[in-house]
Amino acid sequence: MRIVLCYPVESQHIKQIQKAYPEAIVVPAGQERIAEELPNADIFCGHAKVPVPWEATVQAQRLRWIQSSAAGLDHCLVPSVVESEIVVSSASGVLADQVAEHSLALATGCSRRIPLFIQQYQQKEFIRRPTRDLTESTVLIVGLGGNGQRLAEVLQPLKTRILATDYFPNRPAPLVDHLEGPEELYNLLPKADFIFLTAPLTNQTRNMIDASALSAMKPGAVLINVARGGLVVERAVVDALESGHLDSAGFDVTPEEPPATDSPLWTAPRLLVTPHVGGQSKKRIDRMTDLFCENIIRYREGRPLINVVDKKLGFPNPVS
Repeated sequence: MRIVLCYPVESQHIKQIQKAYPEAIVVPAGQERIAEELPNADIFCGHAKVPVPWEATVQAQRLRWIQSSAAGLDHCLVPSVVESEIVVSSASGVLADQVAEHSLALATGCSRRIPLFIQQYQQKEFIRRPTRDLTESTVLIVGLGGNGQRLAEVLQPLKTRILATDYFPNRPAPLVDHLEGPEELYNLLPKADFIFLTAPLTNQTRNMIDASALSAMKPGAVLINVARGGLVVERAVVDALESGHLDSAGFDVTPEEPPATDSPLWTAPRLLVTPHVGGQSKKRIDRMTDLFCENIIRYREGRPLINVVDKKLGFPNPVS
């Protein structure tokens, strides 16, 4: 049994994994060796950010289980994996605290005009300018998975009215005032002052925030994306900012990372961009390893894994 890892583990994490599966050979491949090691893995845990031979790996019929170290699964749900018998589980919720915190930072950074005031300060200007209120506003959370649910918890003390869309609109959502399926997105967009994107990137969600969706938003709305850059159409967002239809936007992810040097995102007005750091935490690897080891024990005992993914949908099914 070979367990191949592709996330930044340290020696204590390898020992923890080895303890959970003493008979296994644990291989910390990292990004440097994952393409070489993946076809020889029985279990893979991580997130390959370099090209890897998925087709050859599936054809080898050795890999049994993929534990993603990310909530997003677009990095591993290639067609051959989807059609195979390989079990996939996600890290949904592992970094929800950090993503919610970063979402709040981007939203308040936009609403309280922090980039503008930093720029003024650097120019030795001390001028009051209008700000916005996140408190008592209406927010829309697009995608109520682990990150979306934690975001709702963080927003509730701000006395916000919370709307949400989710693939499973009948799931319990006690913190949400109104929950609908994704087909109702256009009916909810005009009601929201702040729109938070926390949905996975799938064939159904790719480019979902296009010119039409942006036009459906109320004038002066704020758009926050902490999910995947591919959810938005870059040019459409920039046009909405330049026209003033969008008050502002905060992106922790962009369609291309990093954006090309000639990308309009670099010069778009009232756009706050951070370099995909929403999930960063000094406890990140510890928490990921804890989840993986819990799932290893479940896997060995034949019990259901945490966050098993419906590969056709592209994310875990919370009601299964």
